[in-house]
Amino acid sequence: MSKFEKLYNKIASNPKNVDFESLNKLLLRYGFKCKKPKSGTSHYNYYHEKLPDILTIPFDRPVKSVYVKKAIAAIERLKEN
Repeated sequence: MSKFEKLYNKIASNPKNVDFESLNKLLLRYGFKCKKPKSGTSHYNYYHEKLPDILTIPFDRPVKSVYVKKAIAAIERLKEN
């Protein structure tokens, strides 16, 4: 099992207390592109060419579990294809 699979399993099994850096690393590994925020906001936008929707994640420590669950769901949709 690779370290990214371990990271994915760790985050998917416990979506609470996930730091932004770990989630960012995981999303980038699965091919998401990150658009950094402009002045006035702390929300990062992630998009993938195979998914129609944009994933917005705030730069918080820890990231709220609702955002982590959305990220995991997006990764699962990618794995299905």
